[in-house]
Amino acid sequence: MGKQTKKKKTNYNKRPFDFALFIVVLLLLGMGIIMVLSASSPLALSQSSSSYTYVFSQAKAAVLGIVAMLIISRIDYKVYAKFYKLAYFGSIVLLLLVLVPNLGFGAYGARRWIKIPIFGSLQPSEVAKLGLIVFFAAYLTKTKDDLKSLVKGFFRPICFLAIPIAIILFVQSHLSASVIIILTIAVMMMMAGCKFSHFAIFGGAGVALGGGALYILAKKFGIGAYRLERLMAFMNPWADPTDTGWQIIQGLYAIGSGGLFGVGLGNSNQKYQYISMPHNDYIFAVLAEELGFIGCLVVILLFAAFIWRGIIIAMKAPDMFGSLLATGITTLIGSQAIINIAVVTSSMPVTGVSLPFFSYGGSSLVILLCLVGILLNISRQTNKI
Repeated sequence: MGKQTKKKKTNYNKRPFDFALFIVVLLLLGMGIIMVLSASSPLALSQSSSSYTYVFSQAKAAVLGIVAMLIISRIDYKVYAKFYKLAYFGSIVLLLLVLVPNLGFGAYGARRWIKIPIFGSLQPSEVAKLGLIVFFAAYLTKTKDDLKSLVKGFFRPICFLAIPIAIILFVQSHLSASVIIILTIAVMMMMAGCKFSHFAIFGGAGVALGGGALYILAKKFGIGAYRLERLMAFMNPWADPTDTGWQIIQGLYAIGSGGLFGVGLGNSNQKYQYISMPHNDYIFAVLAEELGFIGCLVVILLFAAFIWRGIIIAMKAPDMFGSLLATGITTLIGSQAIINIAVVTSSMPVTGVSLPFFSYGGSSLVILLCLVGILLNISRQTNKI
C-alpha cells in the first residue's frame, strides 16, 4: 500500500494581519481618547473634583478593547458560523432585557441600558450589532441559492429576521440603532447576491410607509413626537433656537469657530455647557472647533482608509462567510461615522448615532474593537493585500 499523505493544516496565526488597518484603528482610537479628555473635562469637573473622570473610564475600555482585539484576531473567524443561530436569539434576549424592571434602565429620554454587576452598565444594542452581523453572514451563506428569489431571498430575511429586531429597538426609542442595523443587513444582502431591484422597489416603499407611520404616530397620537420635532429643527433650527434647534446651532457655531487650523486643543468654548454632552454624539463639533478643517480632514481620511481596507479584506476573503462578515463590519463602522458627521454638520436630521472610536461609551468601544479583531483575523487568511 502506498503511503497516505496528510493534508497540512495552515496555521493562519503565523500570518501577519492587515497592518495598515491596525495602524488606522490605533490612530483613530488615540485621537478619540484625546478628544474625550478635551470635550468632557468641563462636565467632569462640574460633576466631581477631577476633570479626568470620563477619559479614565474611556481609557480603561480602550485597553480592554485592544486586548480583546488582539486575542480575537487570532481566533479563526469560521468558528462563529457554527453559532450563528445562538448569535441571533442571544441578540433578541439581550435587547429584551432592557425592558425588564430593575434590570433595564433609561437615560436621556431613552431606555437602552442594563445593569451589569461590577462593570456598571451595558448597552445591549452594541452587542446585538455584532451578533446580527455574524448571524446574517452565516445565514446568507447557507441560503445563497435562494438569494435571487423575491420571497426567500428578500422578504424572508427582511420581514422575519431584520424587522423584529428593528421593532424591539423602536420600542426602546433607539431608532438610530435600528436604521444602522437595517442598513448593514441590506448591504450584506446585496453583496451576497440579492437583487438590487428588490431593494429599490420594496425597500423604497418600506421607507415611505415607515416614514408615514412615524409621522401619524407622532402627529395624531404623540408617540415619538420628538422625532418630528428633530426633523422640523433640521429644516430650520433658528425657528426655535433655545430648544429643538439649540444643539444644531451650537454645533454649527463650534464648526464655524474652528476655521482652517482650529482654536487649539483644549480651547473650545462650545463645550462649556453650550453643546449638550459634548463628549458623546457631538464630539466631532468640538474636534472641528479645536483642530479646525485640517483636523476634520485627517479624521475623515482615516475613516476613509478604514473603509478602503475593509473593502479590500472583504474582496480578498477566502470564502463567502468571511467576505460577508468583513462587509458587515466595514458597513457598520463606516456608516456610523458618515451618519454622525452628517448630523453634526447639519447635513441630516439629528439622530443618536455615535462617532466610532471617538464618542464616549465603554461597551460601545470594546465591541467596536472586537469587530476590528474579527476583521484582522479575516485579513490573516486572505492572499497578500
